[in-house]
Amino acid sequence: MRKAHRPCLAALAVLGLCSAVTAQQTNPGSAGSAVPPPAPPPATAPLPPVAATVNDQPIPEVAVQRGLKRVPPARRAEARPEILNFLIDNALVDQYLARQPVTVDQKEVDAKVQQVREAIQKDGNTVEKVLRELMLTEADLRTQIAAQLRFEKFVTQQATDQALRQYFDTNHDLFDGTTVRARHILLTPAAGDARAGEQATARLLGFKKQVEEEVNKGLAKLPATADNLAREQARARLTEQTFAELARKESACPSKAQGGDLGFFPRAGSMVEPFARAAFALKPYQMSDVVTTQFGRHLILVTDRKPGKEVKFEDIKDFIKEAYGERLRAALSARLRPSARIVINQ
Repeated sequence: MRKAHRPCLAALAVLGLCSAVTAQQTNPGSAGSAVPPPAPPPATAPLPPVAATVNDQPIPEVAVQRGLKRVPPARRAEARPEILNFLIDNALVDQYLARQPVTVDQKEVDAKVQQVREAIQKDGNTVEKVLRELMLTEADLRTQIAAQLRFEKFVTQQATDQALRQYFDTNHDLFDGTTVRARHILLTPAAGDARAGEQATARLLGFKKQVEEEVNKGLAKLPATADNLAREQARARLTEQTFAELARKESACPSKAQGGDLGFFPRAGSMVEPFARAAFALKPYQMSDVVTTQFGRHLILVTDRKPGKEVKFEDIKDFIKEAYGERLRAALSARLRPSARIVINQ
């Protein structure tokens, strides 16, 4: 499944959003209007709504809404679970790093804040307006910048030349531009419902068996004189045709209209990691086992593969480190989730 737009959770993300902030003013008053009498102070300030807690640390609903601001309204219901999962993973990683010997100096935070300010002003906006549009306070911004700097330092500690070279050597598909084309069938059992999840898995395994049986029936009808090439071509055609028909009928993904076809996509940056990892492990016209992502459970059929171009480690070392850091974050959150106390407020 394709990634939803990630929320602004660090200084770099803030920089990326600067140009998206509109110039429209939201002040409802005018310069000539009379000053209204001050409103009486509230007896008790209401607590902000909490979307989830992670080991008793709250994730405020405003953080989820911040991520949803740049998602088209029609896709917000679909994007919300991924944004919330991203925030939960961030909280888990931040909590872990707080226990590690990774320190961030206040001067480093100040310097990064100043970079953000300069970038915002260069873009023709004001810091106050951008923070308001992003539903951030400066304290929120500083907290997020500190967390990002802490993670960058942690990655630098782990990303030795040896580690990066090994990562590069074993993950060429991530860096050389290789793409695959795939179809999938998605089922969406209710989150947290173990029985529904087991039923979805059983249904997908049933679909896989159904495809295999239909392919075998079709191959049995070929003439005895058919050579290996003809049989392989027939197997590919029957596999894709049967899978596409099932996807149109059974899949919960909008791609069902195209028989589950997702087109070509690269190893990283387009699909969520469990889906991409499973797809790239397949040869054309192979089906996966059941794959679980935050979107639900999938059966994947790869239908084509385009090899990339050879690249040298030294030429893309910075990109390798970035990809290594993303994989490190994903591995950390996956390791921490099973023992974490995560409560999602519907």
